[in-house]
Amino acid sequence: QVQLVESGGGLVQPGGSLRLSCAASGSIFTGDVMGWYRQAPGKERELVATITWGSTNWADSEKGRFTISRDNVKNTVYLQMNSLKPEDTAVYYCYLKLFRGVRIYDYWGQGTQVTVSS
Repeated sequence: QVQLVESGGGLVQPGGSLRLSCAASGSIFTGDVMGWYRQAPGKERELVATITWGSTNWADSEKGRFTISRDNVKNTVYLQMNSLKPEDTAVYYCYLKLFRGVRIYDYWGQGTQVTVSS
């Protein structure tokens, strides 16, 4: 059973930085997709960024301020968020997509709150 454990959220002032981490248990391969989504109050969950085989996929608004990286030995994905804005306030969810033969499995973390406020 795969589990995702997130950490690193919190309260930060506008212009500040945070680094989110998500560690996955179980057998994770480089070709599996790891990444981050977020959900602001009253809004739908949206893509932040994903990474697989070293290739990244971004929501355009975060590209340049955020960096996604992955440690395949530790099965951990990171999201470095810089120049944070109040509109970045949301619950950030770790995401994992496993490809096992013809089957695809989606997993979500429990979410970590990021609040950007002065």
